Amino acid sequence: MKRMLASFMALAALVAATPSFAQTATWTIDSAHSASQFAVRHLVISTVRGQFGKTSGTVQFDGSDYKTIVAEATIDVASVDTREAGRDKHLRSADFFDAEKFPTITFKSKRAEGISGNTFLLVGDLTIRGVTKEVVLRVEATPIVKGTRGESRVGAHATGKINRQDFGVSWSRAVEAGGLVVGNDVEIVIDLELIKQQVAG
Repeated sequence: MKRMLASFMALAALVAATPSFAQTATWTIDSAHSASQFAVRHLVISTVRGQFGKTSGTVQFDGSDYKTIVAEATIDVASVDTREAGRDKHLRSADFFDAEKFPTITFKSKRAEGISGNTFLLVGDLTIRGVTKEVVLRVEATPIVKGTRGESRVGAHATGKINRQDFGVSWSRAVEAGGLVVGNDVEIVIDLELIKQQVAG
């Protein structure tokens, strides 16, 4: 009896000493509180900013270890908005995004690295106009909070830079100053709010 009790106590101590691992959950992008934005130089003198109004997707995340993140996002190209209807129409055309042939921009993460506190680098594949290139986004995450209905929410602010020519967005027109009407380097700023999905049962 004493031997059985001792074995039980040893087992209990082992279980108590074993670290518990958080379960990976699915977090859905809240489109109403998220934005995919961009900025590009115009005529070498100013910066034009715009955004895509429709961003959707999911993130797999255990809520604590950023290495567990697996993110997928889809942007509706037709939702581009630079506050100028004629320019938006041109951006949707074959000169730029060719929205009719390539209606979405997608991002699929591959790994998270360089983790320091609540910031990290998210490496993944970005696809624009059917061309896929690896990009690196610098991400700053917020603490997890409770929403008005008791749901868990978390935010992320991501930044990066790409060359539009790498993705076949190649329309260019030179100006007398020796620059381009539209610059090649595009700054990306993505602000996401994600909602943790409840597991049935």
